[in-house]
Amino acid sequence: MSDSTRGVVLVGHGGIPKDYPGDLVTKLKRLEAQRRAAGVPMSHEEHELDQKIRQWPRTPETDPYQAGLELLATRLKPLLHGARFSTAYNEFCAPTLGEAIEQQIAGGAEEITVISTMFTPGGSHSEYEIPEEMAELRQKYPGVTLTYAWPFNLDKVAEMLCEHIEQFQSNDGLTRV
Repeated sequence: MSDSTRGVVLVGHGGIPKDYPGDLVTKLKRLEAQRRAAGVPMSHEEHELDQKIRQWPRTPETDPYQAGLELLATRLKPLLHGARFSTAYNEFCAPTLGEAIEQQIAGGAEEITVISTMFTPGGSHSEYEIPEEMAELRQKYPGVTLTYAWPFNLDKVAEMLCEHIEQFQSNDGLTRV
């Protein structure tokens, strides 16, 4: 398979823009909690609020999380040997994972690997929501190979974190500020 038919989607959590109205966040979270408790699909009102926050205009100042994920994306993309690449967000920001995958498929991707920025086991997004959405997308696109690169090898994550810690420690073992 050529690199042009391979894709990678980097999925981050997503953040609430600093200038987004707080009352709308509260309403969205209340509707989400009610839906989850009842085990029902998203209501029209919740969907509209979800779309509104995802489409809210953003800058690095109003959404530093999005800016940070996009910065990581600029570092990751050149390492992927020409594979199609995009970012996606679990909540509060666009595009969604489904939208990012559909864009890649429309562009010719036949094999897509999804990777989360959330390394540790136990998180609802990485451990439950992403796999559920991937299962739905596999049914919708049976001719496309969709792989979720999860769980992370915690030994490798620990090594990476240790290397990072060492960059911030002086020779005498004291942490620099």
